[in-house]
Amino acid sequence: MTTSVEVPESMRCSVLRTAGELEVQERPVPRPGHREVLVRIAAVGTCGSDVHYFRHGRIGGFVVRDPLVLGHEPAGRIVAVGTGVDAARIGQRVSLEPGVPCRRCRYCHTGAYNLCPDMAFFATPPVDGAFAEYVAIADDFAHPVPDHVSDDAAALLEPLSVALWAHRRAGTGPGSRVLVAGAGPIGLLVARAAAVQGATEVLVSDPDAGRRALAGSFAATAVLDPAADDAAGAGVDVFVDCSGVAPAVLGGLAAVRPGGTAVLVGMGADEMTLPVSALQSREITLTGTFRYANTWPAAVALAPSVDLDRLVTGHVDLDHVGDALDPDPAQVKVMVRP
Repeated sequence: MTTSVEVPESMRCSVLRTAGELEVQERPVPRPGHREVLVRIAAVGTCGSDVHYFRHGRIGGFVVRDPLVLGHEPAGRIVAVGTGVDAARIGQRVSLEPGVPCRRCRYCHTGAYNLCPDMAFFATPPVDGAFAEYVAIADDFAHPVPDHVSDDAAALLEPLSVALWAHRRAGTGPGSRVLVAGAGPIGLLVARAAAVQGATEVLVSDPDAGRRALAGSFAATAVLDPAADDAAGAGVDVFVDCSGVAPAVLGGLAAVRPGGTAVLVGMGADEMTLPVSALQSREITLTGTFRYANTWPAAVALAPSVDLDRLVTGHVDLDHVGDALDPDPAQVKVMVRP
């Protein structure tokens, strides 16, 4: 390990011991291996998956069987490097892409590394995440960020990448008409990313009036209340569901023009009934997303236009991570500052 700053032997981290039970522990500071860097964490976003693990101890087949450090939206500063990494990177501010693939499978070799079956993804059992003072990661998954991008915004390049990947799957571009269901953090970023990439119309649907208001001021050209506004026949080019709720998915599919695309991002019901006949007769492309691949350069470039800092509604330290994982509904994005 090469270092130009003093790195302690131990660090504090927030550990999920079991569903609903967090504990701040002292653990050894990781040492960067070959082609790895050690990052002092400055900010970590809290995500719906963190909340789900905290409340239920599992997401589908991913089960918390041993103590786990949550948090997969991190940014910080490189304080040490392993062998094979230029020591000039020490001191560099970085946003961490939190999933390192095997680099050897067919998916990695074709660029679809988000589908790598041996992906080591932060805060997905059994891989620890970033609610900690330090983490080690592959050097090429620590992406440099310019000084005009704040620590919070650098961390939020991760959810922005989710949004950008959804649009790549959808083929969104200049002139597109886009409908987004769900105005949580991901839905807001999907809407904003559509707008900054040239979409001429961005509709956002959400049952909560406060979230509709935020969507209207942040990105949407129009907001819809699903209880009162029927989007069927709207003829949008792209529908992105960020709710995971069956009625929202069905309503969005009804709004897609023939030949359009629907992308499922929100995690909700494992199964739902779909209008197969309508999908076939209107040749609608329906796809899902799983994380992202090769999105960070675009996310860094778009960060100033997206105004990521505006989503931040609170900060907590490691001793109060539980407050962030049981948030007030009015909160949009609570950041952990280790």
